[in-house]
Amino acid sequence: MALKEPPPYVAGHNLLLGKSVLITAAAGAGIGYAAAQRAAEEGARAVTISDIHEGRLNSAVAKLRADTGLQEVYGKLANVTVEADVRALIDDAEARMNGVDILINNAGLGGSKLLVEMGDEEWSRVLDITLTGTMRMSRYMLQKMQPRGAGVIVNNASVLGWRAQKEQCHYAAAKAGVMALTRCSALEAADYGVRINAVSPSIAFHEFLKKTTPLELLEELAAKEAFGRAAEVWEVANVMMFLASDYSGYMTGEIVPVSSQRA
Repeated sequence: MALKEPPPYVAGHNLLLGKSVLITAAAGAGIGYAAAQRAAEEGARAVTISDIHEGRLNSAVAKLRADTGLQEVYGKLANVTVEADVRALIDDAEARMNGVDILINNAGLGGSKLLVEMGDEEWSRVLDITLTGTMRMSRYMLQKMQPRGAGVIVNNASVLGWRAQKEQCHYAAAKAGVMALTRCSALEAADYGVRINAVSPSIAFHEFLKKTTPLELLEELAAKEAFGRAAEVWEVANVMMFLASDYSGYMTGEIVPVSSQRA
């Protein structure tokens, strides 16, 4: 019988001890915030999070400090579709944290729409945030990491980069692009000692997903998973922490599934 209850929350093991971490789109209750919390719990010396909503960002920074005890938590408004914002975010994080050791590219945008009903603007917006935004962040971050000969980038892809699903042409194309970007950029960055990998979650419930996807569809997809449930956001973040840590030191260009991969 499938287990529908999540496992107990996993305590930190200092996987990121002494590291600095920058995470995009990390305010709110999604995977990005879970990754920020996990990074602090795993011993990170400093964490910077970004978002496009000032109130939500400030609340997330305060909550992270209170919940984890880490005071070196910073927030910066940034839109990954704007090159000037990307550069300002990375420059700010570099200055405040004395260099960024780990970048987690979490920013993305989904939605449901049949291809025949989809306008160019809707298609372009999803790809600009989800794929091109990841490229912009990686491109400028590599300009900082490569001269240092060290650094880790973890991208957030999706099972839809592999799996077909109706009404997901734009999002699936963007996430497949993130996978290809991960693999190709990883080969280039390896020459400089920088690693780039990605996670590929199937479905993890959080408030933003519930606002953009019909609940009936979410429940249907969750029921098909091996455990009969969606992932907890922290279960995805746990895999990000592994990829960001020295335990994955010989991994680069890999796409790590966080799901049962069942169609």
